[in-house]
Amino acid sequence: MEIRNEDDIYKFWIGSIPNLKANKIEAILEHFGSPRDVYYASYHAIEDMIKTCDIDGSRFTDRDLESIIIGRDMDIIKKNMEYLIRHGIEFVTMLDNSYPDKLKHIYDSPFLLYYKGRPLACNKKIISIVGARECSLYGRDTAKYLAGALAKEDIIIVSGLARGIDSYAHLGALSVEGITYGIMGCGIDICYPVENINLYMDMQIKGGIISEYGPGVKPLAYHFPMRNRIISALSDGILVIEAREKSGSLITVDMGLDQGKNIYAVPGRITDKLSGGSNNLLKIGAKVVTSPMDILEDLLEFIPSSESGQLKLSGILNDDEQTIYELIKHSPKHIEELVDLTGFDIGNLMEKLLSLELKDMINQPMKNYFSININGHH
Repeated sequence: MEIRNEDDIYKFWIGSIPNLKANKIEAILEHFGSPRDVYYASYHAIEDMIKTCDIDGSRFTDRDLESIIIGRDMDIIKKNMEYLIRHGIEFVTMLDNSYPDKLKHIYDSPFLLYYKGRPLACNKKIISIVGARECSLYGRDTAKYLAGALAKEDIIIVSGLARGIDSYAHLGALSVEGITYGIMGCGIDICYPVENINLYMDMQIKGGIISEYGPGVKPLAYHFPMRNRIISALSDGILVIEAREKSGSLITVDMGLDQGKNIYAVPGRITDKLSGGSNNLLKIGAKVVTSPMDILEDLLEFIPSSESGQLKLSGILNDDEQTIYELIKHSPKHIEELVDLTGFDIGNLMEKLLSLELKDMINQPMKNYFSININGHH
């Protein structure tokens, strides 16, 4: 990051004052004009401003006053900005043109956002994908598949970089060289959970990591429901894959409903606890998603199609899946036969068969018997 101009220093300062929310910063700026003017204002001028704002209904506390006064230390501000530059961390504030428009109109908008990677493209469609941390194999493969299919059509995938569905959604987007962003519930320089470090790095090449929390802020439990308002606000629609009845994902959905977003859900088995929340969403009117088309038809003016009228998903099979598909193409096969023919162990094979089923390439007319899907993608 380079300091574009001196104004950046003052924007950064006012945006990083602890516990000073956007509505209070806006009230201060309305009174003083610019962050720079606030920085150089006398103690009495700030006290007067607080009295005036109290009359207008923006209530400031003594702690707010203290934070503003104590925070006016140029050495510390510059040191903090140098830390950002050294660690490749950028920031954007509500005073910048590149601040995402969708965030301006929500409850408790973040005044300052940190990011690593590329600035969010405001002209592209965005889908947020959320779901269970302890997801099933089915949930995992569905998240990867749907995220990949949407990302391939130039839709940005946003999620929370958590374990489970979030991670597989990001991976699905990356697998087709798509763009994906992770919205963090901790400091921008902290990868949480730690095992996602490769994902955290890879996402920054074409997409990025976004957080309203500055460097060093720990991943505290209450940050995560807070960051969900950003996940929902940035999106054109929210897709839920595997959510229990009382799941954090449903907080994102509630916020999305308040913000007027499309809600999508992948149906799950009625006996499956992991799908209780998702299935309930379908009951109250979320759109059922059984293929990428269910989302694409809402987001894209024109629907990409191949000659067969099916969604074009070129390069959709990896080598192993292609091998299995070719074997089944000639005649239906039992799983034991496929173990013999491919040499894959049963767990590995099951995973690949599930992936082929999700891609609509094969089906199971009888348990453990697999045949190709005549109406699938060819």
